[in-house]
Amino acid sequence: MGDRASMIRGLIAAQPVRTGGLVDRLRCVCQAAAGALSASGTGISVLTDDGTRGVYAASDPLSEHVEELQFLLGEGPCLDAFDRRRPVLIADLAGEAMSRWPMYAPEAHDRGVRAVFAFPLQIGAARLGVLDVFRDRAGRLSGQHLADALCFADVAVEALLDRQSDDAGAPEEPTHDSVTDAVANRAELFQAQGMVMVQIRGSITDAADRIRAYAYAENRSLGEVARDIVADDLRFEADRP
Repeated sequence: MGDRASMIRGLIAAQPVRTGGLVDRLRCVCQAAAGALSASGTGISVLTDDGTRGVYAASDPLSEHVEELQFLLGEGPCLDAFDRRRPVLIADLAGEAMSRWPMYAPEAHDRGVRAVFAFPLQIGAARLGVLDVFRDRAGRLSGQHLADALCFADVAVEALLDRQSDDAGAPEEPTHDSVTDAVANRAELFQAQGMVMVQIRGSITDAADRIRAYAYAENRSLGEVARDIVADDLRFEADRP
């Protein structure tokens, strides 16, 4: 197992580095995992118990979009794996997954996903996120691929807990707060949620739901919609009583 873990770390290290920051490190994990697991793509989403959640890295743009669909629609293997604290392994997305996730499964299937495997990123009681593995063909993971996927998940956990400061280049203490700080780099979305909460005179959950619904209806990413909200180019009205 030690030799296999070393090989996986070598595959990650061989990926082209852009910035050396946390997002770049997780992107390298995703790209190496896609190749090693015979996947069409992978994605890593960061989720915390306090409600912070969002896509943090992906192997390619299509996988990022399929990953983000789960947050737009509020359902999917990533969310189930996080909530249940165990892997969710769907060998055929056209099967029972269609009733399990009636909005997400058809959308992902239309984008070429035929199987998806979600692995929670956690250490002890702390839940950090999920690694999703997408395949463009139906079928189970082999025993070796399953073991390798768990190893990639472990490396992602290490990256989240022992991340390098993008500014100072000094390692931070491995605390749960560092995960929340990492997600805070996507601050536009959370700023947008706060602005919409005021506009609609509702809760932060209501605001997140309105943003997700708008993004889905307009076929836009959450990031694009958040930028328009923060720039005051997009406003939401309160529901009429």
